[in-house]
Amino acid sequence: MSSEPPPTAAAADELAADLSAATLSKKQQKKDARKAEKAEKAAQRQQQQQQLPADAEDPFAANYGDVPVEEIQSKAISGRSWTKIGDLDADAAGRSVLIRGATQAIRPVSKKMAFVVLRQSMSTVQCVLVASADAGVSTQMVRFATALSKESIVDVEGVVSLPKEPLKATTQQVEIQVRKIYCINRAIPTLPINLEDAARSEAEFEKAEQAGEKLVRVGQDTRLNYRAIDLRTPTNQAIFRIQCQVENKFREFLLSKDFVGIHTPKLISGSSEGGAAVFKLLYNGQPACLAQSPQLYKQMAICGGYERVFEVGPVFRAENSNTHRHLCEFVGLDAEMEIKEHYFEVCDIIDGLFVSIFKHLTENCKKELETINRQYPFEPLQYLEKTLKLTYEEGIQMLKEAGTEIEPMGDLNTEAEKKLGRLVKEKYGTDFFILYRYPLAVRPFYTMPCYDNPAYTNSFDVFIRGKRCNCMRY
Repeated sequence: MSSEPPPTAAAADELAADLSAATLSKKQQKKDARKAEKAEKAAQRQQQQQQLPADAEDPFAANYGDVPVEEIQSKAISGRSWTKIGDLDADAAGRSVLIRGATQAIRPVSKKMAFVVLRQSMSTVQCVLVASADAGVSTQMVRFATALSKESIVDVEGVVSLPKEPLKATTQQVEIQVRKIYCINRAIPTLPINLEDAARSEAEFEKAEQAGEKLVRVGQDTRLNYRAIDLRTPTNQAIFRIQCQVENKFREFLLSKDFVGIHTPKLISGSSEGGAAVFKLLYNGQPACLAQSPQLYKQMAICGGYERVFEVGPVFRAENSNTHRHLCEFVGLDAEMEIKEHYFEVCDIIDGLFVSIFKHLTENCKKELETINRQYPFEPLQYLEKTLKLTYEEGIQMLKEAGTEIEPMGDLNTEAEKKLGRLVKEKYGTDFFILYRYPLAVRPFYTMPCYDNPAYTNSFDVFIRGKRCNCMRY
C-alpha cells in the first residue's frame, strides 16, 4: 500500500486549472495575452492622464486640472467677470476673458499644441493651447486638454486673438489663446448620443449613402431617452428660442391692444370642448380629465367684464398623435374678445398679430432660422402686408374650378385644405390667408350666425401653407 497522503481540495483545483489551460490552443492563448496587454496599456494611459494635473514637476500645474465639487459650491461672490461666447468678436481682440462652455471638439496637433472648441448655447469658439513658458502653458497642460471628453463643462481663461484665416467650424470669428483651463464637470468618455449624428440633415445622409458611407442615425426614442443631451443640438436650441420669441410677441401684441392675460383650469370634471377626445383620470376618487381648451373659461371672463382676454398655456387632446397635423399635448395661444361692431375687427387683430410675429422672426431670428434650415430645409414663408381674406364660398369655388368637388355646406377635409393652400399660393403669392364665413352646419353651437344669411356664421380660420392652424368662432 502507498504511504502518500490523499490530495487536498486546493491541490485538486490547481490540477484541474492546469489541465484546462493545457487544452487551450496556442492561438487562443496569444489572443488572450494581446487582450490583456491592450487593457493594461489603456489602464496605464488613463492613470497617467489622471495623474497629470498633480505632476509636481510641472511649474504651471495650477493653471489646469479637474475642479473638485467643494470648490464649485456657492460659498461667496467671487467677483469674477464672465464673458458670453456669443459676445466674442473682433472688438474683443487683445482682451483677457473668462468663458465657460461644453467641449464640442478636441483636436491635438502635436505634443505642444491643441485646439479645443467650446460651445455655449448656440455659439462656439476655438481655443488654442500652445506650450510656452511665457504663456504659462506646459506640455502637460496640452495633454490634459486633449484628454478631456466631449461635452465636458470647461472654464477657460485666455486672450482673444484674430485668426489669420476665417474659421469655418465655429460661429465666432476669433480665437482664445488659452492661459488657464479647468474641467468643471467631466462627461463620460462614450455618450449615448453623438451631437454630430443628432444634428445631421437628410441631405447629409443621402450624400453619405451615395458615397458608400454609413452614418449613424439617431432615432426619436433615443433622443427622448437622452433628451438633456439632444437639447444641446443647434437645431433644438434654435427651435426653443423661436418658440419663446413667438410667445413673447403674442403677449406683447395683445397687451398693446388692451387684452388681459389669464390662466384657466387644466384639471376639470368634464369635457371642455366637443370634437376631441380627452385624457381621463381619477382625482381624489372622482372622475376628471385634462382640459382640451380654455374656450369656455375665456368666454366666462368676457361675461365677467374683461372684454378682451388671452392665455398662453398647455392643451391636452387624446387624438391620434401619429400624424404631423395632430398633437396630444401642446402650448396653445388663445385669445377672446367682446365684439362691439363687426367681427372683422377680430380678423384685423388676428391679421396684425400674425404679421407682426412673422416680421419679428424674419428680422430678429435670422440666426435661429438659418440653423433650423440647415438640418430641416424649408422655404421662407411668404405673406402679404395686408392678409388675404377669402369667404368660404370663394374657397369652395377655387377648389371647384381646380376639379375638386366639395359639398357647399360641408367642411373641408385635409386634402382639400392642402389643395386650397396651393391654389392660393399660385394665385395670390401668399402662404398665409384667412378663410371666413363658414357654414353653420360645420361650426359649434355657440358660433354666431351671419345677420344676412343664418346658414353661414361669423367665424374664420387661419391657414398657413394649407394647414388650418387656428380656429376662430364668433
